[in-house]
Amino acid sequence: MAQDNLTAVLYGIEDLRLEQTSIPEISDHDVLLEMDCVGICGSDVHYLVKGRIGDFILTKPMIIGHEASGIVAKAGAKVKHLKVGDRVAIEPGVPCRMCEHCKNGKYNLCPDMVFCATPPYDGNLRRYYKHPADFCYKLPPHVTMEEGALLEPLSVGVHACRRAGVGLGSEVLILGAGPIGLVTLITAKSMGASKIIITDIEQNRLNVAKEFGAKTLLITKDMSEAETVTKIHEILGSQPDKTVDCCGMESTCRIAIKATKSGGKAVIVGCGPPEVKVPLIEALSREVDILGVFRYCNDYPAALALVASGQIDVKKLITHHFDITETAKAFDTARYGRDGAIKVMIHAQPRDKNNQK
Repeated sequence: MAQDNLTAVLYGIEDLRLEQTSIPEISDHDVLLEMDCVGICGSDVHYLVKGRIGDFILTKPMIIGHEASGIVAKAGAKVKHLKVGDRVAIEPGVPCRMCEHCKNGKYNLCPDMVFCATPPYDGNLRRYYKHPADFCYKLPPHVTMEEGALLEPLSVGVHACRRAGVGLGSEVLILGAGPIGLVTLITAKSMGASKIIITDIEQNRLNVAKEFGAKTLLITKDMSEAETVTKIHEILGSQPDKTVDCCGMESTCRIAIKATKSGGKAVIVGCGPPEVKVPLIEALSREVDILGVFRYCNDYPAALALVASGQIDVKKLITHHFDITETAKAFDTARYGRDGAIKVMIHAQPRDKNNQK
């Protein structure tokens, strides 16, 4: 096995370096993965710029990256469902499997969760990475490695729509047309939503949303909260019974509550300020349920099924490709949204090497 394990290490704010690290040894239940694709997430950029997200604070060098796919290079002695050469998507959060939350099937709430590129744990933007085999999902031959990496953000969309109870005939408002908003859009559509409107402050993102069949609203600085809510209702032709806020800012949390139909659900996915001022009495008096979303749980299989069946096409979200040696340029592109960037993909191996020819 080659000893090249080029790795992207975040040392601190604005200090992302490429360096060689040792190839990890695996246990009986692990697989060693030759990494293929790693997508850049907004959280990766946030750690680069701010050094923290909420209570997760970068205090020592951390390997970045968590939206990923790879090839099994070595399998532990007790791994039965995977073999060398298998192409897999990597679910980046590994719980303790023993606590009350894990046993109740809500392992995303495990207090001892080890999540890639969330301090103090390292991520997987490197050439070789080890991971527990039971959190790796074998990809069918026709599913690309890029699609495998995109199962991570897609699972957030699946979890959000499940929390909201999106189903046949649902009328859905999505606040924010970034990658999470867009995967929520295509998931809601696949689950049977009859009407979907999505908002954003950038027209190029809304143009992509239109391609997926959503109505759109461009939010401008001069629009008041009341005017925004009115326009949402006018464009949708009704009041949404499900709202998914993919921004998490005070302004969008307020709109989520005010725009949602009485008796509906407002799901908050985006992570904004730790405290916001919201019209809580309005939510109570109209029985608008406010629900939180934290990552995902038991959603990877559904996300993979949606992609593998051809029911949704996440490849449209990928706007840029870079080699791992171009990591700095890739992060610059994602950070500043250069050239209409939506999802930026970094390749640890030559592009398409492991895709079906």
